[in-house]
Order: sequence, then structure tokens, then C-alpha cells
Amino acid sequence: MNLNKHYKFFLVASFIMSISFFSVSRNRFKNFDDISFITVSEIGRNDSEYISKNQYSIDVLHYDIYLKLDVNSKIIDGLTIIKLYSPIKDIDTIVLNFYDNMKISSLSINNRSVDFNQSNNKIFIPHKLINSDTVSVLIKYHGTPKRVGLSGFVFGSINGNSLVYNINEPEHASSWFPCNDIPSDKALLDMRIENSKKFISVSNGKLISENETDSTRIFHYKTFYPISTYLISVYSSEYSVLKDYYINSQKDTLPLFYYVLPGQEEKAKIDFEEHPSMLRFLSDTFGEYPFMKEKYAVAVFLWQMGAMENQTVTGLGSNFITGKKFFNDMLLHELAHHWWGNSVAPKEWKDIWLNEGFATYSEALYNEWKFGETVLTNEMNKIKQDFSGIVYDPKNLFGNLVYNKGAWILHMLRREVGDSTFFLMLNKYHKLYQYSSASTSDFIHIAEETSKLDLSLFFNQWLFNDFGFLNIIYDYKVKQVNDKFVVELFIDQVELDKPYNFPLDVQFEFNNHNIEKTMRIDKMNNKFEFEFAEKPIAIKPDSKGWLLANISKKKSDK
Repeated sequence: MNLNKHYKFFLVASFIMSISFFSVSRNRFKNFDDISFITVSEIGRNDSEYISKNQYSIDVLHYDIYLKLDVNSKIIDGLTIIKLYSPIKDIDTIVLNFYDNMKISSLSINNRSVDFNQSNNKIFIPHKLINSDTVSVLIKYHGTPKRVGLSGFVFGSINGNSLVYNINEPEHASSWFPCNDIPSDKALLDMRIENSKKFISVSNGKLISENETDSTRIFHYKTFYPISTYLISVYSSEYSVLKDYYINSQKDTLPLFYYVLPGQEEKAKIDFEEHPSMLRFLSDTFGEYPFMKEKYAVAVFLWQMGAMENQTVTGLGSNFITGKKFFNDMLLHELAHHWWGNSVAPKEWKDIWLNEGFATYSEALYNEWKFGETVLTNEMNKIKQDFSGIVYDPKNLFGNLVYNKGAWILHMLRREVGDSTFFLMLNKYHKLYQYSSASTSDFIHIAEETSKLDLSLFFNQWLFNDFGFLNIIYDYKVKQVNDKFVVELFIDQVELDKPYNFPLDVQFEFNNHNIEKTMRIDKMNNKFEFEFAEKPIAIKPDSKGWLLANISKKKSDK
């Protein structure tokens, strides 16, 4: 999900006025009948209430979902078949997440109707009614899904035309289908969407069939790779469809689809034309696009605060189609999630920085690849700030701390271990946990194994500590000794209870050349001495911007 940097203006009533394109108001959305403006800080989770202990003993193998959409009444008629493994010896009740306002008309286990209880947004099925570890749960239901979280499941409209969409993240998939809503419990998916003939319906995976009745069309999508519940998606509208393709290094072709509103086609062609290049960069950097048997798609929806990386089909706010590539970073961010979040899922929401920090740093890496090292420094400076709070297990899942400090942790880790080790580390991490889930400790283990370094101090400082922006004061003295110049360099860490430990690159500038020295800073007050053949004209600590710090020269005592 992308909520950071310049497009955060959708979260507040006033925003960046220096860029004329952004000088809009909520009147810009006057043609939208259904828009959600929800403060991101409102979005959290309460795992202890939403997920019961029994649910961790369930392993869902497959979801088969059939949705009949009544856009006029805003009602779903749904049928979900859940094939799951649940050891009889471990639990006495199977528990699934499902919102209470959705009315269940029937529930059966292995084709046998059984008693159940629906309360507290859960379904409780006594396990004593089941004589098998692997069961098929069939649930028929109907109702109007609640608007929850960032959107939930929405029957919206634009200019009088229907547009159905959803945002499940983090824990709202169960607002429209019964599920085990834990990100690490991945399953295969078949999705069938029935709507009026005039609508194109889109979901995750590959389109298997498209069938018509007298008045409706049914689209059947299938995944060949497991998916987390928070990434399961539905889009249905009178879309215009644009097509492109990406050819990988093995000459396999991945179809690309863009589902946009009528009238957006020409602008969308411009905005989306870099997707093959983005796919090439991300595949070369992290390993091949993980869903080559399926597709990559972007579908416009009515949530105007950013985009959502639903697996193989990103949802994009309709106002981000500009024809001017203003939101390339957003598109790259969502595509990068197909490695970080979709392919490798977080084990728990505590680990969300593994999604958002990684995708945010991917933006900077792409711009570095396109424009060079200086742009990398500029990109990281844009998201540099005095962060407060701990990145791991954050109070706000979608705050700058997770996105931007998460990206900075990766940036500093890259400097700590070196480029070749850093990118090898990311490739190993993705390859090992592909189509599965990983925790923060899993990533740290891969980082240490690959680098052959003890990185506990690094992660304790930056990931698990709430003091994450250093203030550094430097000073230096130069004296001539015979035909040499001796530089005494002083590096002081201030406003800390105890010192951080990090490498610091210092550039010494001379008339016709520069010399860079690297030193390890591990005390509050650090002194270094260097000898040169000529007198430096300037000294610049961290000139390439590898450190999350404010660095300033000591003021004169005069």
C-alpha cells in the first residue's frame, strides 16, 4: 500500500501549494458518489480480539469464492468453500473470521449441514462434528458489507456509473467473505464474480473463463500461487482495458492489463508505459517476478489516498491517472510489493515494515538505476526526518515510521554490509520465503548469514529503538608539520543516553581531487587524525547521505 510522500495530500484538507497540480480541494471529487476520507492513523489492529488462539491451528489450503453482485441494492450473494487442514487432536472448535452483519443461510462440512455459532465477527464450528483433519466448509451468505478500515468492500459509483472494489488490509477481508484472516495463512484461490453484462470484473490470478447468462457475465479467476487473505480483491465496473506485456530473461511473456475509466485511456497509456521497464529492474534486482503464470494488472478504484497492492492486480485511485507520470513512484511501490508483501508475506502485522519499508526503498533503488547515485541521495533525503517510535510492531501500521524509517534501515544496512552482500541478501531472503511468510527475525537471520556479521547491534539501534534520528556535531583542526598537513577530526554524538555504532564516510576536498576516509563511530566523543600532502579546503561527513542523522559543524566559540 502506498500512502507516503507527495500523495499524502489526500489525507488532509490543505496540502502542498507549491506544486500547482496538487492545488485541489475536495471539490475535485464532486463527481464521486462514494469516497472514503479516513485518517490513516485510525487504522490499526487488535490481533488478540480479532484472531483467536484456535485459528493458528488452521491451515487453509484453498478458497473457492462465488460472488453475485447486486449493485443497485448493494448486496452480495456469496458462496465460499474453504478447504482446510485442522488437526482434530489440537482443537475442539474451528474458528473463522466473518462479520456478523453478513447473514449465513447455510453452512456444511464435507456436504453435511452442521450447527454453528456466529458472534463477535467470527464463526464457531464445533470440531466434534467432524471426523477428519482435512475438511471442506461450505458457507452461503448474503448482505451489504460494512465499510471498515480504509474501505472494506465498497459499492461505489462515479458519474453515475457503478464501481465495486475492496481494500482488505489489514484485517477486513472477513467483512465480505469468511476466512482465516491471518497474513501467514496463505491459500490458493478460485474467484467467480457475477455482475451485469455491461461490467468487466477483475480479481487475482489468471482469467480462466468468461461466461454469460441472459443478463449477467461471470468471470472466473484462478491463482497458481498462494495468496494472503488481505490481498484478495474484487473490481467490477464499465472498464476500458489496455494491454501490454513483459518478456523476462527466459523469453517468457507476462500479460499486463490496465483497467481504467472511459476517457482515461490516452493518459493511462502514458502513465503505465514504464511497467515493463520496472518489471525488468525489479526482476534483475530481487529475482524474477513471482507470478509469471498469471499476470500483472492495475485497476482504477475510488479510494483517493493512494494505491493497494492486491496480488497481481493493484488498485489505483482514479485521480492518479494524469498522463504526466506524476505518480511513477507509487506505481513502482505497488509493483515492488509483489516481491515484498505478496510473494513474501509478513508472518504478523508486527512485521509490516518488511512490506512497506522494502517497497519504499525499492522506489529509491529504481530511481538510482534510472538516474544515478546522486538521485539515490536525493530520494533518501526527501524521506529523512526526525522519526520517533519503534519500527517493529508499530502503533500505526501505515505511518511514516514504517515506510520511511523502514526504507532508511535498509539504506543503512546496505552501507553496513556493502552493495554486493546487500543485494545477495535480498535475493536469498526472497528465494527462501517465496510464496510463504517471514518474520523480522527471519530477515535478520538471513542478513547475518549472508554478511557473516553480527548485526544485532545494528538492528537493536535502528529497528527496535525509538530514538532513530541522530544529531552529530563535527569539528576539525588543521596543522602543518614539516611538509605534511595533519587533520584532527572530532565527531560528537549529542542528545543520546548512550552512543550509536555506525560507519561514517568523510570526504576531504582538495583543489583538484577528493579523498574519502571511513571510520567507525562508537563513542559519544570521537577523535581521528589524518595526514595529507596538502591542506584540505573542505571536510564533509556523510557526503553521500548514508546515515539517518542531522550533521552540523560546531559553531565557533567566539
